[in-house]
Amino acid sequence: MIGRVARGSSAKQAAALMNYGNLVAILIPFPLLIFWFGASMLVYALNRHHPDPRVGHYTQQAAYRFYGVTGFFVAVATFIPGGGWIWHLAAWIVAALILIPWSILDLRRIYREGWADILLDDEGHPLLGAVA
Repeated sequence: MIGRVARGSSAKQAAALMNYGNLVAILIPFPLLIFWFGASMLVYALNRHHPDPRVGHYTQQAAYRFYGVTGFFVAVATFIPGGGWIWHLAAWIVAALILIPWSILDLRRIYREGWADILLDDEGHPLLGAVA
């Protein structure tokens, strides 16, 4: 008896979600960057241990980039003098130059891969050797 099926199309969307969130958050930084910072933790927690390990890989890579860039600039922004909007704008441009190309590259990789359905047992674990 077969339990559930993790659809390949759903896995592809799950793998792309973190990258899409990163793109939107960096293109419209205020207020979306703040909201995405919190929402991205939920997306990461939901997708990191997906039955298809590629979903977890792409989610983890996108999270590393996003948290690394935002964490670095939060630490650097501490030393920006009051009224230093040029420095904040420069930090946003550098963050965009880092996140946008890598996110687009990852999205291209995700959409070029073949995503097959995965059969799951009743507990949600992949069935070994089963093909959907």
